[in-house]
Amino acid sequence: MGCWQVKDKKVLLIMNTKIHFEPAKIDVLLQIAIEEDIFRGDITTENLIPDNLMVEGVFTAKESGTIAGLPVVACFFSKLDKNVFFKEWVKEGSLVHKGETIAIIHGSAKVLLSGERIALNLLQRLSGIATLTSQFVERIKPLKTSIMDTRKTIPGWRYLEKYAVAVGGGVNHRKGLYDQVLIKDNHLDIIKNKLFYDVPSHISIIEKAVSVVRQKIKKGVLIEVETRTLGEVTDALKSGVDIILFDNMDIQQLQDAVILVKEWKSGEGTRQPLTEASGNITLENVHLVAQTGVDRISVGAITHSAKALDISLEIT
Repeated sequence: MGCWQVKDKKVLLIMNTKIHFEPAKIDVLLQIAIEEDIFRGDITTENLIPDNLMVEGVFTAKESGTIAGLPVVACFFSKLDKNVFFKEWVKEGSLVHKGETIAIIHGSAKVLLSGERIALNLLQRLSGIATLTSQFVERIKPLKTSIMDTRKTIPGWRYLEKYAVAVGGGVNHRKGLYDQVLIKDNHLDIIKNKLFYDVPSHISIIEKAVSVVRQKIKKGVLIEVETRTLGEVTDALKSGVDIILFDNMDIQQLQDAVILVKEWKSGEGTRQPLTEASGNITLENVHLVAQTGVDRISVGAITHSAKALDISLEIT
């Protein structure tokens, strides 16, 4: 079968949330994977296996976890051979247990053998991210804080890795540097030490930076500022940003920062900014962080440190 598309999009209903999978966004990545592994052809398979041999393969979970990447595998095999039949045995985003069948595939033995490693690389990596994300999400229940990803992704894999985060119950942060303003400590340090903006004494560096950005960006683009101290949180509040990021603050600092934001008397017609915690977030401390009342927790580990889920493809 080919990639499952609805006007070039597959809409998956996962955990009561619509997640859009767009096959066109992974065309280049799949082509690179095919060129680096198969290239001119699978020299072993082509010289051992006859063209007309048809076989069936079974994807099996070798450990428990959350499955993500089934439509990706279907798209990949359809690029190798439009006549390959791929059938899910579990839904995308499902929790599976060791020994459970995930999917079956039927088609040319040559195609299945040549594509086995790439398919497993995709499915194992994405399922590992979804599994770790779901573990973070479970740790903070029933609190309403969102678990969010970061830009700490493998180059070329960002779309897929953020897709896997969403499948695991997480929320996607900005896609890249182009769709949301995030003024970080390095921006502020450069402005303070190198650019020498004419800043009145009663205006903070954060307020100046936000003012400069706001004059240049399109209306509706969110502005977020990274803060390290309560003083910087106050400056961010004065600047009227949309989101305040609390970077590497301990639990007491986070509690104080959240209270400061919630008690801030904003101007008429302005919204209270969202709050976000980041830095050294683990499965062991994420619940304590969520209990401080932050709206969001961004966790780089769910993409950069996720362990691949052990999945096999047995061809019969």
